[in-house]
Amino acid sequence: MTPRELRADVPALDEDTAYLNYGAHGPSPEYVVDAAADFLADHEYDPIGTDPYERAFGTYETVRERIAEFLGADAEEIALTESTTDGIARIAAAIDWEPGDVVVRTDLEHPAGVLPWRKLEEEVGIEVRVVETEDGRIDRDAYAEAVADAQLVCFSAITWTHGTRLPVEDLVETANDAGAFTLVDAVQSPGQVPVDLHAWGADAVAGAGHKWLLGPWGAGFLYVDRETADGMTPGSVGYRGVETPTARDIEYAPGAKRFEIGTTTPAAHVGLLEGIDAIESIGLDAVTDRIEDLTDRLKEGIGEERLLSPTEYETGLVTVDVAEPEATVERLLDRGIVIRDLPHPDAVRVSVHAVSTEREIDDVVEALNEEP
Repeated sequence: MTPRELRADVPALDEDTAYLNYGAHGPSPEYVVDAAADFLADHEYDPIGTDPYERAFGTYETVRERIAEFLGADAEEIALTESTTDGIARIAAAIDWEPGDVVVRTDLEHPAGVLPWRKLEEEVGIEVRVVETEDGRIDRDAYAEAVADAQLVCFSAITWTHGTRLPVEDLVETANDAGAFTLVDAVQSPGQVPVDLHAWGADAVAGAGHKWLLGPWGAGFLYVDRETADGMTPGSVGYRGVETPTARDIEYAPGAKRFEIGTTTPAAHVGLLEGIDAIESIGLDAVTDRIEDLTDRLKEGIGEERLLSPTEYETGLVTVDVAEPEATVERLLDRGIVIRDLPHPDAVRVSVHAVSTEREIDDVVEALNEEP
């Protein structure tokens, strides 16, 4: 498959709209939605022909194995969740916090990587240290100093604010040397850059498939290192997360499955598998090369002086300085161009996928350069 062929399969991507907001939501190909809908219909319309619980549990395992293979992990290290936020929250709830415990995050985190620690700060009295960054970059010395006595470190593999790629393996190693639990928000990575969770070495990684993988909402995943998971007690418990639901004593399932709770439809995750297949049919190298070519075109057209993202290619997220971000988004929407504004920095973000076109890039460049 080529990026152009994949684009043709996405009903939302028509000639009248320049969609450049994949960092928030990647519209799904028709067969992704069909796969999710077909599973749901079959599951609900034929409960007699196939035991619905048996069907669901078998599907959970199929999905778990496929996601693990795609992300460089083992199936028992993957829990199926609703979203990145869901995964991060499950990790936060599984740690026995005490007043004064230290959590370190950067100032670039999405609310998914901010709110759980703020809640613990208010309710338990933990200390949250925020490592300040510059231009989407983290000062390694300041980071090392902050994590020296931390219980947990949370950071994003790709910053949603600047599109910079943080050195995940190095940051994890520094935190591991300090004895801190490492939790990575990876939602902006799968589908636009290669991911190897074992190479990253983090204790836990949360992500979802509704952005660059073009999957449905609700198809989240949580990686937890097998040895780490076996020493954790989830904050909530349900029959999917234990060995024998009817046993008097709770014995948690091995690995990341202990973080799963109860009855949920696998439909969204079934759709996600189609999205993964589509990206792999193009090839991640081809996806990355295409995004690089298009972002280079965008950056050249915008001009270096307005770029808040790196001049050189790192990801498909490109942040541009404008006078009035919200008004700019509305103005471009009136012209059929979809981008988004950011709360910080005060700017707009253009998200370029491999399925984007040169014409879309030229249209957004022209519109942004006409800023009043």
